[in-house]
Amino acid sequence: MMGCAWALPEEPIPNLLRKRKNRLLKSLHLLLQNFPVSLMTTTKYLKLITGIFKTKRTREIFRVNPTREGARAAPEHIVVNVFDFNKDTLQTRVFDKLEDCLAFKNNGNTTWINIDGVRKIDVDYVCSLFDIHALVAEDILSINQRPKMDEMENHLFCLLNMLYFNEKEDAVEFEQVSIILGKTYVVSFQEDPLRDVFNVLRDKLHVPGSKLRTGKADYLCYALLDAIVDHYYLVLEKLGERIEVLEEEIIRYGNTRSLAQISNLRKELIVLKRNIAPVRELINGFIRSDSDLLEERTTKYFKDIYDHIVQANDLVENYRDMMMTLQDLYINKVNLKMNEVMKVMAIVTSLLAPATVIGGVFGMNFQVIPLSHQAQGFYLAVGIMLAITLIMVIIFRKRGWF
Repeated sequence: MMGCAWALPEEPIPNLLRKRKNRLLKSLHLLLQNFPVSLMTTTKYLKLITGIFKTKRTREIFRVNPTREGARAAPEHIVVNVFDFNKDTLQTRVFDKLEDCLAFKNNGNTTWINIDGVRKIDVDYVCSLFDIHALVAEDILSINQRPKMDEMENHLFCLLNMLYFNEKEDAVEFEQVSIILGKTYVVSFQEDPLRDVFNVLRDKLHVPGSKLRTGKADYLCYALLDAIVDHYYLVLEKLGERIEVLEEEIIRYGNTRSLAQISNLRKELIVLKRNIAPVRELINGFIRSDSDLLEERTTKYFKDIYDHIVQANDLVENYRDMMMTLQDLYINKVNLKMNEVMKVMAIVTSLLAPATVIGGVFGMNFQVIPLSHQAQGFYLAVGIMLAITLIMVIIFRKRGWF
């Protein structure tokens, strides 16, 4: 026992343990203080990413359920525009209730009743007034309905969407339009009273002797469908301009924002495809119909709409192919940039390899190393390094590696 010497600590062991415990608690406290900041930073980053890629827009596009009841919010007020005309006279009226339209029923003229705002009570009243089937009323009140055309005994019904391009959001917006064709009347339901594409028709109705004034209800129905389909091209032009700008941006920059724009534009093309493609079947239904409500001379006008909608559908397909091409262009540019970086790193590594080997040889711990004790040994070693590097650069340049 006398031969062993224990080294006692300067401080008692309990005090050391207490200090270590305090330091540990302090570190945990700092970690907990910094954790919310890191969490907030991550949350801001996720919000930025989801904002660029518009994930909310994805939910809006794919959450489609036309059978869901109570989804439509009924407006407080409606606006009823009535155009009662023949080739000589024109009457225009604006009402806030449908009961005021009774005076224009079966008066010998052609009547266009346009209702801005869709409410169940008004739809039921129109269906009972013109003896329209209850299934038509159900389709008018539904949302996210696929464009279609139905032929009943005493009327023809079609449903499709008017498309608009929101330049601020770079998004395609749509408004459901329902059109009922009778013998002497056309009834149309719109959701948004602030915008439509029928102003051109309203102007033509004020021109005496125009085809719209001399034509019957079937020609008026054609004019409404033609105005909606023609407006599709304006939306397609806006989207085409965005695709052209995106192509130039990818060629110049090709960053993550470009990839987000590709994703967002592809979503809008899905909206276009969903709303434009079924209209071809709708117009084809009018062409093949044997209803007495359609005159034979009007059929050629519906064929003109059919040609337009086929061309619009082809443009959508071309835009979709273009978006796939832009996506491949983005991926190829990213790969090309990565290959350039890897090539530069490989060249730098290759140029430094001889110098590393020579420096490693002269850095070995041996007693006898050539030129280690001579005055010109350092300069000779550096000269060999530079010479080999210069020779490698000349060889790489001749082979076109950079």
